Amino acid sequence: MSARLGLYTSTAAITAALLLPSAAYAQDAATTANANPTAKAQVEATPTQADPTPQPTTPAPVTAADVAPTTDTTPDGDIVVTGIRAGLDSSAKIKRQSVLIVDSVSAEDVGKLPDVSIADSLARLPGVTAQRLEGRDQRLSIRGLGPDFSTTLLNGREQVTVGDNRGVEYDQYPSEFFKTVNVYKSADASLVAAGISGTVDLRMLRPLDQAKRVLAVSARGQMNGIKNLNPDSSRYGYRASATYVDKFANDTLGIALGASATLTPSQDERYNAWGYAGAGTAASPFVLGGAKPYVQSNELKRYGGVATIEWRPSEVFHSTFDALYSHFEETQHLRGIEFPLGFSSPTQSGVTVANGFATATTFSGVHAIQRNDYNQRKAENFSLGWNNDLKLSDKIHLNVDASWSHATRTDFLLETYTGVGYGGAGPDDTVRVSQQGNGTYKIVPTLDYTNTSVFKLTDPQGWGYNGTQAVVQSGFLNRPSFKDDLKSLRANLNGEFDNSIIKSWEAGANYSRREKTSAYQSFFLCPKGAGSNCTVASGTPTSAPIPTQAVIGKIPLDYLGVPAVLALDPLYLYNNSYNTFFDNRPSSLVRDNVVTENVYTGYAKINIDGDVGGKALKGSIGTQVIHSEQRSTGQIASVVNGVVTIAPASQKYSYTNVLPSATMAVELVPLGYVKLGASQTMVRPRLDQERVTQDVAINIANIVPNNFNPGLNPVFTSSGGNVALRPYKSTNIDMSFEQYFRGGGYVALSGYYKHLTDFVDPNNSYAYDFSSLLGALSPAQRAIVTANRLAIGNVSAPANTGRGSVIGVEGTISLPFKMVSEALDGFGMFVSGNYTESEIKFVSNPTQAITLPGLSKWTGSGTVYFEKHGFQARVNYRYRSSFLAEVAGLSANPTYRTARSEGILDAQIGYEFQSGPLKNFAILAQAKNLTDRPFVTYQNDDPRQVIDYQRYGRDYYLGITYKF
Repeated sequence: MSARLGLYTSTAAITAALLLPSAAYAQDAATTANANPTAKAQVEATPTQADPTPQPTTPAPVTAADVAPTTDTTPDGDIVVTGIRAGLDSSAKIKRQSVLIVDSVSAEDVGKLPDVSIADSLARLPGVTAQRLEGRDQRLSIRGLGPDFSTTLLNGREQVTVGDNRGVEYDQYPSEFFKTVNVYKSADASLVAAGISGTVDLRMLRPLDQAKRVLAVSARGQMNGIKNLNPDSSRYGYRASATYVDKFANDTLGIALGASATLTPSQDERYNAWGYAGAGTAASPFVLGGAKPYVQSNELKRYGGVATIEWRPSEVFHSTFDALYSHFEETQHLRGIEFPLGFSSPTQSGVTVANGFATATTFSGVHAIQRNDYNQRKAENFSLGWNNDLKLSDKIHLNVDASWSHATRTDFLLETYTGVGYGGAGPDDTVRVSQQGNGTYKIVPTLDYTNTSVFKLTDPQGWGYNGTQAVVQSGFLNRPSFKDDLKSLRANLNGEFDNSIIKSWEAGANYSRREKTSAYQSFFLCPKGAGSNCTVASGTPTSAPIPTQAVIGKIPLDYLGVPAVLALDPLYLYNNSYNTFFDNRPSSLVRDNVVTENVYTGYAKINIDGDVGGKALKGSIGTQVIHSEQRSTGQIASVVNGVVTIAPASQKYSYTNVLPSATMAVELVPLGYVKLGASQTMVRPRLDQERVTQDVAINIANIVPNNFNPGLNPVFTSSGGNVALRPYKSTNIDMSFEQYFRGGGYVALSGYYKHLTDFVDPNNSYAYDFSSLLGALSPAQRAIVTANRLAIGNVSAPANTGRGSVIGVEGTISLPFKMVSEALDGFGMFVSGNYTESEIKFVSNPTQAITLPGLSKWTGSGTVYFEKHGFQARVNYRYRSSFLAEVAGLSANPTYRTARSEGILDAQIGYEFQSGPLKNFAILAQAKNLTDRPFVTYQNDDPRQVIDYQRYGRDYYLGITYKF
């Protein structure tokens, strides 16, 4: 603990300690580290110098000792760097040349990242882990901090997301579109919108960088290892892409075009437990509270395109325009049964107990709910950027960058229910459940769940309630939609100094406006017939026969003991068998909101370049000043005497942050570097936490003269967001030791420490005076509330009440085996590992540390490859220990559960023809999740209390590529 306390120093002091001695001994500067390519390139004029993001520049001149690329020789005598090794060499060069601490994934060839998806590739990097959703790697955690703590850039520009919040879902970006993906783990002043955990920068290729014209096409087939689990689904898919790159007008104009289309299937065997009743003792063992086993078939369709136009008519002017468009549509078919068990009224018998767990139980009097659900999600993502770099003089450049990122998403989440009767009516079922070795329960019923003469469209448990009275809920529909829009304008000046240890300077400003609109609609579905608003009291039919036109077959659930369930067409039921009633419960109405953020950023920095005791030194000192104005509009809703009332709400808040930073890189030995970074960074809270909306509850029963404890028996309570939330802040110390080898490859060891403040407590609460709502009460009720001071109630809303730390170490070895022996030429490995500890505490509970979402204490990845004479093979295994995962909860709302540790094995093998009529033709076979590792979550830090068990199966790919 004393070591940690010693690091709680200010960034200013850290900066001085790191850099003042360096400045004192710096002399004869030859080059300068420049972390912002909007500035003029300091070492050499590169075509990417106008891109608005930190790009690596050489920290020291490297001559004969430079890293040697691995090569093959073609029959024509040409020396070429080949796919897997070319990607590793490029990533190593980026890491070596950057003053910042960075890890990268580079394309093996034009339009070819080394894995199926961007997230797959990044999950191989040290300290980076991916969470699987629907069988795909979608969300990333960096250095133990979840997706909400990092930012994602496209060509240096902050991006919006099609998700519910800020965390980017990486399957929205086709991997074929990117040349390099950099993960910056330290920050500098020119890195606008840097994250706390890291900054992911997706880099499209620059056509003027290409040596010659390129036209490449590829096609790939896909098969899931699990046969289609639903009759209206398939296990087969495809992927196709094309890339064209060329230069014109004496190589001053370059164009790059790309297009991609994919159809990705997945089959999921899923089990979900509601939780566990009981106390976990021999007398009161944990008993399965309920379960929802079902099979799910997904089909993701995505197509998109990119375009880049790059124009450099002279050394004075350089302009680059980028455009990206991506559209995807995901369809899910889900069929299964919900079994209310220990949390409900069934009678228990034949209980077998082991270690406080009921490993086998017979439940009688069960009324299950058969489910046939359909989910469809459509999303579109646009991104435009235009960068212009103008040389004002020999030493000064002006750079102006404008960008627009826009995303829309709509969901159609349809649930349909069948049972033997309304509200527990009809024949009972007797169910025997027994715990299996994987933590799930085998469920064996006695009723035939495919019998349409017994099962009907109904509300089997009578759960339907609209906030004031009972409704016949034989189905439910959620229709959320989201719109995310971000506009940004950035300008900066940068220049050089002569004969000074301060080699260059940069100053700039950035303005961005982000607006996230969240709109929700939900509907009760009930059988057609008499009545109104689906209410029982109005005479709505409590059940209806299943139409024969809706029956499309049977679905076996034998992997969990259920022989079969009915396969119905939920869209037919929705269009022909149901009436709909708008869900106007207060908790539903207050979800609609708009959050707007106007952010003004100014920054300045100086770059240092010189020698320290004969060792080359590069570094920078700078700061950002960020002024933020955030605003939210929405509604406040409540129920008083059975009447739902709503009122508009609006609130705004502004604040300013100052974020200093410093970086340094020293070449202590030939190709051996020490890199240091000290910075303060921030990341904004979740957008749904900044909403103004409130769901107010007024408990009339507590309006009594003798209510002497309104804290326990409040009249007014409320839950919602907090517009005045400030960003999470972090003071960071980063250090990296990197040794590169003449024959290629490197070894790196990094350590990091983050002191976190203003950490958001999502479960915070505080007292609030609700006197403004007294008008909703009767005069008599108002008099009692006023006389007894009952207007003070409790508000549940997030607040910046937490602080803590994250500390960790990560290591990487990239080694071509040719360094060991010439006989092993072509073989190599890439291995990385990470260990992270964290401690976060809130003011409300200062003795209890929380678990950070997305944090795995141990992560690791290992790749072994062979590539020579056109042949390539690679095997990759990645591991992460248990972590807190964000999953979809009730009504698709996000919730957190502990995910079990997992290890994923992937492999690929391929061949590219080097000569003859098939020259430039390649074939590639890939396999994902060869370990068939399921995604498993549990609760209460007890691995026995399994909540989710999702088996996705293996995926197989076979593809071809041809370059003209």
